[in-house]
Amino acid sequence: MHMLNRFTLPVVAFSLAIGWSLSSAQASTVKIGNIEPMSGPSATLGQQGKAAREMAVEEINTAGGIKSLGGMKLELIYADSESKPEKGVAEAERLINTEKVHVLTGCWNSAVTYPTTAVAERYGIPFVVPVSVSDKITDQGFKNVFRIAAKDSWWTRDQFTFLKDMQDEFGTKIEKVAFVYENGDWGKGFATQWKKLAKEAGYKVVLDEPYPSTTTDLSPVVQKIRRANPDVLMLVSNAADAILLTNTIAEYKVKVKAIVTSGGGHADPSFMKAVGKNAQYLFDIVEWETDLNKAGAKEANDKFKAKYGYNLTGEAVDAYLAMYVIKDALERAASLEPAKIREALAATNLTDGPGMIVGYDAVKFDTTGQNEKASLVIVQVNDMGKGLERISIWPKNARRTGYTPVFPMPEK
Repeated sequence: MHMLNRFTLPVVAFSLAIGWSLSSAQASTVKIGNIEPMSGPSATLGQQGKAAREMAVEEINTAGGIKSLGGMKLELIYADSESKPEKGVAEAERLINTEKVHVLTGCWNSAVTYPTTAVAERYGIPFVVPVSVSDKITDQGFKNVFRIAAKDSWWTRDQFTFLKDMQDEFGTKIEKVAFVYENGDWGKGFATQWKKLAKEAGYKVVLDEPYPSTTTDLSPVVQKIRRANPDVLMLVSNAADAILLTNTIAEYKVKVKAIVTSGGGHADPSFMKAVGKNAQYLFDIVEWETDLNKAGAKEANDKFKAKYGYNLTGEAVDAYLAMYVIKDALERAASLEPAKIREALAATNLTDGPGMIVGYDAVKFDTTGQNEKASLVIVQVNDMGKGLERISIWPKNARRTGYTPVFPMPEK
């Protein structure tokens, strides 16, 4: 048995290498496999990521493709995860073995990305993660996984730093916090960090309540929130449940000093349309916002809105940037061999170009594959006379000129 393992594994690895060399030599395009939730509870977010990828790839191909590969064009191949881990794993196998993709991206849902990256690692295929935030994705010791977005421990860290800054700025004390979150890896990852940070900050946790994103009735959860009577309510939700939760909170007239959300469904363009004034004054943490003062950001958003009818979201911007990160790596690799693409990704230090419309200054991966330069911004939803909009307020150097945040939330 030991002898069999000793000789079988090198043969398998050699066969895979030969297979990839042959497929690379025959390739007419660079195939990028994209595993996204095109249906299910996160479908709108998957569709936004798809649209952003397509805009970026259209730009890259129109500009001449990958010049170091003779102008080879990028080809996007999609797979629907349905937000199901087992479906994401199966689609990764299919994209690698049947479609012969050179790079993988995905999967929006952390619960899908986590096991799916293990498939890519097993085959030695580079996997670029635009936005899945669970810390454990880059804590696996993998060599082929590269995440552009900030991980959830950074998101939660900044949410609590923001709360401290708001207390200091407005002289309003916070004592009690409530945590309500979708019960997948994303929500549970945030909740784990929240509980640790609340203890460090001296806050009393009066509610810790997970729920399934597929639920059609959140009134029992909202009744628990009202009975707990927190100063601050912190949420993690997908689109449909963010809408349902916000409208139910308004219906039950829940009174808190602040609601702090975590991107995802609360940053989805469908959210504000569906909840209207019920979203006023909430705070949301994201990687990007339309009023961000960054070269090219307005132009890219205007182009995207003209094509698709809505603004870019932070998650969509990460997907857009991911295509430019892959382009940059391919240009430097000058090869379709997975090992050479991986080596180029590991050496990434992207500081300019069309994709760099994010708030941070560079994409540079540390030894775990995490973009060490990723950073975050907090917005407030308010009406400045032209209808509800998302206004950048934190850090203070990112605050929209002339705007003073509303804290605590006034009673409606």
